[in-house]
Amino acid sequence: MGNTQPRNAAVTSEKITLNPTFDDGTNNWAGRGCKIVVRDSMADGKIVPMTGNYFACATERTGTWNGIQQEITGRVQRKAAFEASAVVRIYGSNVRRSDVRISLWTQTADSREQYTSVAHMQVTDKDWTQLQGKFLLNNSPSKVIVFIEGPPAGTDILVNSFIVKHAEKIPPSPPPVIDNPAFRVNIIENSSLSNGINGWSTLGNCTLRVKDGSPNILPPTARDSLWPKDPLSGRYILAANRTQTWMGPAQTITDKIKLFLTYQVSAWVRIGSTANGPQNVNVSLNVDDKWVMAGQVEANDDRWYEFSGSFRIEKQPSKVMISIQGPAPGVDLMIGGLQIFAVDRKARFKHLRTQTDKIRKRDVVLKFLGSGSGTSILPGSVVIVKQTKNSFPIGSCMLRTNIDNEDFVDFFTKNFNWAVFGNELKWYCTEPQQGNFNYRDADEMLDLCQAHNIEARGHCIFWEVESTVQSWVRSLSNADLSAAVQNRLSGLLSHYKGKFKHYDVNNEMLHGSFYQDQLGEDIRSYMFKTAHQLDPAPILFVNDYHIEDGSESRSSAERYIEQIIGLQEQGAPVGGIGIQGHIESPVGPIVCSALDKLGILGLPIWFTELDVSSMNEHVRADDLEVMLREAYAHPAVEGVMLWGFWELFMSRENAYLINAEGEINGAGKRFLDLKKEWLSHANGHIDEQGEFKFRGYHGSYDVRIVIAGQIITKSIVVDKGDSPLVISIDL
Repeated sequence: MGNTQPRNAAVTSEKITLNPTFDDGTNNWAGRGCKIVVRDSMADGKIVPMTGNYFACATERTGTWNGIQQEITGRVQRKAAFEASAVVRIYGSNVRRSDVRISLWTQTADSREQYTSVAHMQVTDKDWTQLQGKFLLNNSPSKVIVFIEGPPAGTDILVNSFIVKHAEKIPPSPPPVIDNPAFRVNIIENSSLSNGINGWSTLGNCTLRVKDGSPNILPPTARDSLWPKDPLSGRYILAANRTQTWMGPAQTITDKIKLFLTYQVSAWVRIGSTANGPQNVNVSLNVDDKWVMAGQVEANDDRWYEFSGSFRIEKQPSKVMISIQGPAPGVDLMIGGLQIFAVDRKARFKHLRTQTDKIRKRDVVLKFLGSGSGTSILPGSVVIVKQTKNSFPIGSCMLRTNIDNEDFVDFFTKNFNWAVFGNELKWYCTEPQQGNFNYRDADEMLDLCQAHNIEARGHCIFWEVESTVQSWVRSLSNADLSAAVQNRLSGLLSHYKGKFKHYDVNNEMLHGSFYQDQLGEDIRSYMFKTAHQLDPAPILFVNDYHIEDGSESRSSAERYIEQIIGLQEQGAPVGGIGIQGHIESPVGPIVCSALDKLGILGLPIWFTELDVSSMNEHVRADDLEVMLREAYAHPAVEGVMLWGFWELFMSRENAYLINAEGEINGAGKRFLDLKKEWLSHANGHIDEQGEFKFRGYHGSYDVRIVIAGQIITKSIVVDKGDSPLVISIDL
């Protein structure tokens, strides 16, 4: 792949916006629903340009969408990456800080409109701030406008410069060089507490004491990561007299951390008596005065709980401190056997390959018969077996705009057998205003999938998080909301009956409760039951995030299991478990532990929105390999969906496999290598019994038989099964 439309080197540095620093007044610029003026100073000279002589002021704004704009039609080309940057600040209306955005509006010849967010940042009335972001046009729009918007009505937007130009190509990141990674070595000083609290300090003015009585065995997920080692000491730190939630034991580990290594955190934790119910216990890192969560567990006062988490640092810090905190003030906190160690991923991969061979492959016996005779054919004939398709579902998210880019479509259709739509099926897209329906985008995407024999997941019928519910729905009375929910179900499910294999019925019910709060607890099971009545064929999924990584107690595997069982007890036909998989610094045994727990429900598990993020594409490749291998090696997992793969069309930064202009990076190459690894090939000769045996991954195969110089080709399918698959091939 690559850029099919080479740039003209002469225009690479060309500024697409005209009069970008307002030296020519307001020429080429316009107000977007407001007035714009150019000034050299404001506020009695207290506000002056950061650079140059002038700045523009978007004033008399009556809506957040009002701002300054310029049409750039014809000066930007499709499938080329552009960078937009602006120096901005706000003024007036007693708003001291606000989100300011660079946005793009395009319109195609058939009047399809699209808004694209290019950059956004919190901007103040005190200083100039630079906004910067990239965008890509997949199609050839008839009109393109770039603009700045965002603050509340009555707040002026000041713009010192606004430049759009071709984006500079970012060179590939080199693989990180890590000397002596010391895998599986605990970096915590005095973790056994044999020297009292030496090496430990307090965060806050609580008190620390060493006591006996914590478990002396490693927590299960640590046992899966570490070599066999001596039992734990059984000693623990008691943090008492805590007057703030953040108080607890701490230790500085700056000199022991290596950049780009993934560290696993393991411990036993317990809390003292409390009348306030379960409490969260966190292990957190303070990295140069910024807090990073390394995991969380919910604990009660009756037993020790396993803590599992992870972290990675990718920029050189001046100070790193680890601390244990979380319970309410006055609640004692206990921690024993704390282990922090770098994870040996290659050793884990070796184990997973063995596990994968057991559950994703099958023994195959090909019995060759002479045509019409029922007798075996000549032994010694050559057999060449080549797998053409692995049947394990690996799909990706796509957006409507993506299918206008033939490079995207080519990669998608060659490398994925499932699809999910990023936004186009969500209620706020199919009915942005009440009674104004838009199924056109999703219909066109579904047409593409059907043309290439790609199955599709329906994401999502409802979304339980209130901030994602469109304003007209939030404003309804309970009676009208109930009717709107029924209309949404009947409208969507009838329009797409029989076309989606899965539906995420009510997205993120562990993280939101809008419909439940308004319509009562039974509304969730009602959604499932009604969806099944309207279209009985699709598998109906729950879908949520942070299930697999131990980073959030409210979405633990245990909480998810409790929710699923509760829905089933109310009659909801829950048929599948969706784990989104937006994960940071993944650790295989932690992911596998969550899958094991969820597997007891006997429902198919899918990673539905998988993405990983690292500024280094090779570390990103490692993260992706961790997740794909864990999924493929686990018997309860029946499919994986990536949450996109193309730069600028993913929800997380530094998560892409292919850059904006179509170049595959290290993470993308790793993905393709894994797909290639999971195709089986074999060759040899027919034995004396007229048979050829091999072991291969589930999926479709071509079998070529060379007999007396003649080549005969047959197609076979290897499906799941514990016993050898015997296939008779009549030649």
